[in-house]
Amino acid sequence: MTPPLPAAPLPAGPLAGLGILVTRPARQAAGLAAKIAALGGRPVIFPAIAILPPADSTALSRVHAALADYDFAFFVSANAVEFGAPDPQRWPATLTAFAPGPGTAEALAAVGIPDARVPTTSFDSAGLLALPELADVRGRRAIVFRGDGGREELADALRARGAAVDYVACYRRARPTGAGGLAEAFAEHRVQAVTITSGEGLDNLWALADDATRAAWRGVPTFVPHPRIAARARELGLAVRETAGGDAGLVAGLLEWAAAHLPKAN
Repeated sequence: MTPPLPAAPLPAGPLAGLGILVTRPARQAAGLAAKIAALGGRPVIFPAIAILPPADSTALSRVHAALADYDFAFFVSANAVEFGAPDPQRWPATLTAFAPGPGTAEALAAVGIPDARVPTTSFDSAGLLALPELADVRGRRAIVFRGDGGREELADALRARGAAVDYVACYRRARPTGAGGLAEAFAEHRVQAVTITSGEGLDNLWALADDATRAAWRGVPTFVPHPRIAARARELGLAVRETAGGDAGLVAGLLEWAAAHLPKAN
């Protein structure tokens, strides 16, 4: 009998042996998980938010047909791109796309909408509003692609500066229906760090966790890319490490922590 082949060793790297909980929605989790795995880490994927298409796509179709009426288009997240971006052949040359961070800009480029404007100060609505081209928007029209029930900060500020702003809900967010695997991952010590990319995802995950899981979670660092999420995580008693935005920021934060966390090779 031919002896079985030996199992392929896990890749070595600066995150070697570290289990890292990836809580991005399912379609976005793969990119961050791949980056972690390439660095030797063990991604543990548990989407904290379920992303669903709109119950009625009539409004989205209407916006797609009227894109030429707008000067600016804001996509609040990669989910907004996935569920809301039109066929790039329908994208008017006069319509400028805006993204709150590099991940959303990359998603836009991937679907054929390049050159999205990205903040340089912070990867959020405040960063977008600091862009020079949005300082005076009198007489301009903007469309915001977002999830159902998104925040109003961006539109309110643009309207105060003179723009006419419309919204279109292109996806819905929902709490996962179960916590299968989450408690086991913590109980079996397969999670040495947690990544959280939205306040809603944080609250969903906390609601799904039982007392033992919450206690274990408090014992490992939680990496978050925004002060608002960090503040909420601290309210829950979590050990917060705030990073720069996007997957790149999270990975950089993980690498910095791991350099101090892992024993040095002799």
